[in-house]
Amino acid sequence: MPVMRDDVVAWLERCAAVLEENRDYLTQLDAAIGDADHGANMDRGFKAFMAKLPSVADKDIGTILKTLGMTLVATVGGAGGPLYGTFFLQMGVKTANKLMLTPEDWAEALEAGINGVIARGQARPGDKTMVDALLPALEAFKESIRNSTPFGKALQRMAEAAEQGMKATIPMVARKGRASYLGERSAGHQDPGATSSYLILKAAADTWANAT
Repeated sequence: MPVMRDDVVAWLERCAAVLEENRDYLTQLDAAIGDADHGANMDRGFKAFMAKLPSVADKDIGTILKTLGMTLVATVGGAGGPLYGTFFLQMGVKTANKLMLTPEDWAEALEAGINGVIARGQARPGDKTMVDALLPALEAFKESIRNSTPFGKALQRMAEAAEQGMKATIPMVARKGRASYLGERSAGHQDPGATSSYLILKAAADTWANAT
């Protein structure tokens, strides 16, 4: 069955819980190459959205995702707010007026979100950013649905590709954001943005594991 609006709500609730659980871990990753605030910022942003969720949970999927995006822009500090906000805002644009998502809908929404992040942050693969987790995830998902893989299994492959992309940031030298000022010293550390992006996509895969 496709992913319904209530499934999207369950995914975002799971995201909030997972980001709270990993707040200190994300902060530790950020402390090595950034401002040491990524975990706290993401947790704060999703908590702010959770407070708004009851007022939009009965709306269409696009409205829910756009509300999340706007909330992250308003509450998450640093570069993360605009980037994650743009990600969900653009996903919301693609899912406007929808009450369910097919695999193709999800692929289009995910691609729109990633393109928004790239345009906003001017990051490319290999720059040691969230893009390094998101793009492999998108490609893995699109390949899976081209091969008629069931939705839930395709999402699992998406999450696995995001994890591989996340881990691949460890030897990279950062070329964007605060970490870029460290130059070669940024190598050897996993990117916190790629990590939180993986956690968000894995939450979708785990929540929608039975989608067909």
